[in-house]
Amino acid sequence: MQRFRALALVAAPLALAAAALPAALSAQAAPAGLAQVQAHLRAVETMTAGFAQTDRRGRTLSGTLTIKRPGRIRFDYGRSANMLIVGDGRALTFVDYEVGQRQRWPINDSPLSVLLNPSQDLSRFARVTRNDAQVLLLEARDPRRREFGTITLGFAKVANGPAGLILQGWNTRDAQNNLTTVRLSNQRFNVPVADSAFTYRNPARRGPRR
Repeated sequence: MQRFRALALVAAPLALAAAALPAALSAQAAPAGLAQVQAHLRAVETMTAGFAQTDRRGRTLSGTLTIKRPGRIRFDYGRSANMLIVGDGRALTFVDYEVGQRQRWPINDSPLSVLLNPSQDLSRFARVTRNDAQVLLLEARDPRRREFGTITLGFAKVANGPAGLILQGWNTRDAQNNLTTVRLSNQRFNVPVADSAFTYRNPARRGPRR
Protein backbone atom coordinates (compact mmCIF):
# COMPACT_ATOMS: atom_id res chain seq x y z
CA MET A 1 0.00 0.00 0.00
CA GLN A 2 1.08 3.57 -0.63
CA ARG A 3 1.49 4.54 3.02
CA PHE A 4 3.91 1.69 3.69
CA ARG A 5 6.08 2.81 0.79
CA ALA A 6 6.18 6.30 2.28
CA LEU A 7 6.99 4.99 5.75
CA ALA A 8 10.14 3.39 4.38
CA LEU A 9 11.43 6.91 3.85
CA VAL A 10 11.57 7.69 7.57
CA ALA A 11 11.42 4.37 9.39
CA ALA A 12 14.12 2.52 7.46
CA PRO A 13 17.73 3.58 6.94
CA LEU A 14 18.76 5.06 3.61
CA ALA A 15 21.40 4.26 1.05
CA LEU A 16 21.61 6.92 -1.60
CA ALA A 17 22.47 6.59 -5.27
CA ALA A 18 23.03 9.29 -7.83
CA ALA A 19 21.46 9.09 -11.30
CA ALA A 20 23.74 6.66 -13.15
CA LEU A 21 25.82 5.24 -10.33
CA PRO A 22 27.27 1.73 -10.58
CA ALA A 23 25.97 -0.94 -8.23
CA ALA A 24 29.45 -1.86 -6.98
CA LEU A 25 31.02 0.81 -4.79
CA SER A 26 34.67 1.36 -3.99
CA ALA A 27 35.61 0.32 -0.46
CA GLN A 28 38.11 3.14 -0.07
CA ALA A 29 37.09 5.95 2.24
CA ALA A 30 38.17 9.52 1.59
CA PRO A 31 38.30 11.90 4.57
CA ALA A 32 38.48 14.85 2.17
CA GLY A 33 35.13 13.75 0.79
CA LEU A 34 33.59 13.80 4.26
CA ALA A 35 34.80 17.36 4.70
CA GLN A 36 33.27 18.35 1.35
CA VAL A 37 29.88 16.87 2.26
CA GLN A 38 30.02 18.63 5.62
CA ALA A 39 30.79 21.92 3.85
CA HIS A 40 27.88 21.33 1.46
CA LEU A 41 25.42 20.70 4.30
CA ARG A 42 26.55 23.83 6.09
CA ALA A 43 26.28 25.91 2.89
CA VAL A 44 22.68 24.89 2.20
CA GLU A 45 20.16 26.48 4.53
CA THR A 46 17.18 25.60 2.34
CA MET A 47 16.55 23.30 -0.61
CA THR A 48 13.57 22.44 -2.78
CA ALA A 49 13.38 19.63 -5.33
CA GLY A 50 11.10 17.17 -7.04
CA PHE A 51 11.45 13.57 -5.89
CA ALA A 52 10.57 10.12 -7.18
CA GLN A 53 10.54 7.36 -4.54
CA THR A 54 10.70 3.73 -5.71
CA ASP A 55 10.30 0.68 -3.46
CA ARG A 56 11.78 -2.81 -3.83
CA ARG A 57 8.87 -3.90 -6.02
CA GLY A 58 9.40 -1.09 -8.49
CA ARG A 59 6.38 0.97 -7.41
CA THR A 60 6.96 4.72 -7.55
CA LEU A 61 5.50 7.73 -5.77
CA SER A 62 6.49 11.31 -6.60
CA GLY A 63 6.13 14.77 -5.15
CA THR A 64 8.05 17.78 -3.87
CA LEU A 65 10.75 17.95 -1.19
CA THR A 66 11.43 21.00 0.97
CA ILE A 67 14.30 21.26 3.48
CA LYS A 68 15.12 24.04 5.92
CA ARG A 69 18.05 23.32 8.19
CA PRO A 70 18.37 22.49 10.94
CA GLY A 71 15.78 19.80 11.32
CA ARG A 72 12.91 20.75 9.04
CA ILE A 73 11.80 18.72 6.04
CA ARG A 74 8.60 18.09 4.07
CA PHE A 75 7.76 15.37 1.56
CA ASP A 76 4.55 16.39 -0.18
CA TYR A 77 3.16 13.60 -2.37
CA GLY A 78 0.64 15.86 -4.06
CA ARG A 79 -1.96 13.93 -6.07
CA SER A 80 0.03 10.68 -6.03
CA ALA A 81 -1.00 9.92 -2.43
CA ASN A 82 -3.11 11.55 0.27
CA MET A 83 -0.30 11.80 2.83
CA LEU A 84 2.65 13.88 4.05
CA ILE A 85 5.97 13.44 5.84
CA VAL A 86 6.89 16.54 7.88
CA GLY A 87 9.85 17.29 10.15
CA ASP A 88 9.41 20.31 12.43
CA GLY A 89 12.92 20.41 13.91
CA ARG A 90 12.16 17.97 16.73
CA ALA A 91 10.26 15.03 15.26
CA LEU A 92 9.30 13.50 11.94
CA THR A 93 5.58 12.94 11.44
CA PHE A 94 3.99 10.65 8.87
CA VAL A 95 0.44 11.87 8.23
CA ASP A 96 -1.97 9.51 6.46
CA TYR A 97 -5.15 11.39 5.56
CA GLU A 98 -6.64 8.35 3.86
CA VAL A 99 -7.03 6.49 7.16
CA GLY A 100 -6.92 9.52 9.49
CA GLN A 101 -3.75 8.55 11.35
CA ARG A 102 -0.27 9.86 12.07
CA GLN A 103 2.98 8.43 13.43
CA ARG A 104 5.93 10.31 14.92
CA TRP A 105 9.66 9.59 15.39
CA PRO A 106 12.45 11.65 16.94
CA ILE A 107 14.49 13.06 14.06
CA ASN A 108 17.66 11.49 15.44
CA ASP A 109 16.03 8.05 15.13
CA SER A 110 15.56 8.51 11.39
CA PRO A 111 18.15 8.15 8.62
CA LEU A 112 17.03 11.56 7.38
CA SER A 113 18.93 13.10 10.30
CA VAL A 114 22.06 12.83 8.14
CA LEU A 115 20.57 15.51 5.87
CA LEU A 116 19.05 17.72 8.56
CA ASN A 117 21.83 18.40 11.07
CA PRO A 118 24.74 20.22 9.40
CA SER A 119 26.73 20.51 12.63
CA GLN A 120 27.08 16.79 13.36
CA ASP A 121 30.41 15.01 12.95
CA LEU A 122 29.94 12.73 9.95
CA SER A 123 33.15 10.82 10.67
CA ARG A 124 31.43 9.18 13.68
CA PHE A 125 28.97 7.19 11.56
CA ALA A 126 29.68 7.76 7.84
CA ARG A 127 32.32 6.93 5.26
CA VAL A 128 32.93 7.88 1.66
CA THR A 129 32.60 4.89 -0.67
CA ARG A 130 33.25 6.68 -3.93
CA ASN A 131 34.93 10.01 -4.65
CA ASP A 132 35.98 10.78 -8.20
CA ALA A 133 35.65 13.64 -10.65
CA GLN A 134 31.91 13.07 -11.18
CA VAL A 135 30.40 11.46 -8.07
CA LEU A 136 30.71 11.38 -4.30
CA LEU A 137 28.89 8.65 -2.35
CA LEU A 138 28.51 8.78 1.43
CA GLU A 139 27.37 5.69 3.35
CA ALA A 140 26.04 6.15 6.88
CA ARG A 141 24.93 3.68 9.55
CA ASP A 142 24.74 3.52 13.31
CA PRO A 143 27.14 0.74 14.40
CA ARG A 144 25.25 0.41 17.68
CA ARG A 145 21.88 -0.06 15.96
CA ARG A 146 22.48 -2.19 12.91
CA GLU A 147 18.78 -3.01 12.79
CA PHE A 148 18.25 0.51 11.41
CA GLY A 149 20.09 -0.45 8.20
CA THR A 150 22.12 1.84 5.95
CA ILE A 151 21.74 5.13 4.14
CA THR A 152 24.04 6.14 1.28
CA LEU A 153 23.78 9.68 -0.05
CA GLY A 154 24.76 10.36 -3.66
CA PHE A 155 26.16 13.72 -4.80
CA ALA A 156 27.11 14.92 -8.26
CA LYS A 157 30.30 16.98 -8.50
CA VAL A 158 29.19 20.31 -10.00
CA ALA A 159 31.39 23.40 -9.90
CA ASN A 160 28.57 25.85 -9.19
CA GLY A 161 26.88 23.66 -6.57
CA PRO A 162 27.17 24.49 -2.86
CA ALA A 163 30.71 23.39 -1.88
CA GLY A 164 30.90 21.86 -5.37
CA LEU A 165 28.15 19.27 -4.77
CA ILE A 166 24.51 18.69 -5.69
CA LEU A 167 22.50 16.05 -3.87
CA GLN A 168 21.06 13.65 -6.46
CA GLY A 169 19.12 11.25 -4.26
CA TRP A 170 19.48 8.30 -1.90
CA ASN A 171 18.57 4.67 -1.29
CA THR A 172 17.54 3.10 2.01
CA ARG A 173 18.32 -0.51 2.80
CA ASP A 174 16.81 -1.94 5.97
CA ALA A 175 17.84 -4.90 8.08
CA GLN A 176 15.67 -7.17 5.89
CA ASN A 177 17.56 -5.95 2.79
CA ASN A 178 14.55 -4.01 1.47
CA LEU A 179 15.68 -1.17 -0.79
CA THR A 180 13.94 2.19 -1.25
CA THR A 181 15.38 4.64 -3.78
CA VAL A 182 14.77 8.39 -3.92
CA ARG A 183 15.92 10.44 -6.91
CA LEU A 184 15.82 14.23 -6.95
CA SER A 185 15.29 16.70 -9.77
CA ASN A 186 15.13 20.49 -10.22
CA GLN A 187 17.16 21.11 -7.07
CA ARG A 188 17.18 24.74 -5.88
CA PHE A 189 19.32 25.96 -3.00
CA ASN A 190 18.93 28.76 -0.43
CA VAL A 191 15.58 29.92 -1.74
CA PRO A 192 13.03 31.54 0.61
CA VAL A 193 11.08 28.90 2.55
CA ALA A 194 8.47 29.89 5.14
CA ASP A 195 8.35 28.07 8.47
CA SER A 196 4.68 27.40 7.77
CA ALA A 197 5.78 24.86 5.13
CA PHE A 198 6.53 22.45 8.00
CA THR A 199 3.08 22.42 9.54
CA TYR A 200 0.18 20.13 8.67
CA ARG A 201 -3.52 19.63 9.28
CA ASN A 202 -4.27 17.07 11.97
CA PRO A 203 -5.77 13.96 10.34
CA ALA A 204 -8.65 13.82 12.80
CA ARG A 205 -11.03 12.71 10.08
CA ARG A 206 -10.78 11.06 6.74
CA GLY A 207 -10.74 13.11 3.61
CA PRO A 208 -8.39 15.18 1.45
CA ARG A 209 -5.78 17.54 2.92
CA ARG A 210 -6.45 21.23 3.21
